[in-house]
Amino acid sequence: MTRLVQISGVIMDHVYRIRAIPAPGTEAEVRSAFLTPGGGFNAMVAAQRMGLEVVYGGTLGSGPFADRIAQALADSGIEALRPRLRGLDQGVCTVLIDYTGERSFIASEGADGLVTDADLAGLPLRTDDWLLLSGYALLYKGSRDALTRWLTKRPGRLVFDPCPQIGAIPAESRAAALQAAHWISANRAEAATLTGQSDPARAARQLADRPGGAVVRDGAQGAWLATPGAQAVHLPAFPVRVVDTNGAGDTHVGAFIAALAAGHPPVESCRLANIAAALSITRAGPATAPNLSDVLAHAAPSLKES
Repeated sequence: MTRLVQISGVIMDHVYRIRAIPAPGTEAEVRSAFLTPGGGFNAMVAAQRMGLEVVYGGTLGSGPFADRIAQALADSGIEALRPRLRGLDQGVCTVLIDYTGERSFIASEGADGLVTDADLAGLPLRTDDWLLLSGYALLYKGSRDALTRWLTKRPGRLVFDPCPQIGAIPAESRAAALQAAHWISANRAEAATLTGQSDPARAARQLADRPGGAVVRDGAQGAWLATPGAQAVHLPAFPVRVVDTNGAGDTHVGAFIAALAAGHPPVESCRLANIAAALSITRAGPATAPNLSDVLAHAAPSLKES
């Protein structure tokens, strides 16, 4: 059975809903706060709710945050493929959500930022697996080198999600990820950094030189999709009332992979991912991806029948 194997780490999000980002030296007015698994967890949940089997191939440590993440994975029916790393807890991301629903991050890795050659060699991968890797894993010194070596072996149907700090990833590691990727899914700013193209259609077209292609996510404008040798196609966003944009990009990536794995053509897969991402931002929290039935209920009749 086809699966999604999440290679990137899961972290603990400490989410603050605030009125506005505070100026230096001042304090934010906090409306609510909570802890929840984030990072690689969001895309896994999105893919699973779209009907794809999902397993976790990243590092899971020990400690209070790692324990909560392990329980969340178990509750979601997501198997962890590797034994837990003792002596180090999971990383944390402070997420600030302002009154418009926009989010800002401050993150630090923990056990999720440690990956060895042996860890990757021991993953029980199948030939029909889809693999997901975030650029964050290539930022961390404790996982970068092993992942770079692993990427040079072209490990199958890899989807690469660059991360906002793609420009800070060393050139060798960045090149290995781009060369190994079957698909790239990047937001507009990340795509511009990778290509030098501020126009998302041109950026998508430039990034599409690979077996699958490229998606450039453009927030409220929707997404641009390009496949090798074809012009980029614009797929408008599904209109909703924004509550919380945290995790929307992860939802898009996970839903897109699940739709491809289910046999949908790339354009239809991206349209379904647009709907899934839009529905996710109508709810507070990062792992708020909708179920497949909810997505199809909002899709065009042609997609419901496909």
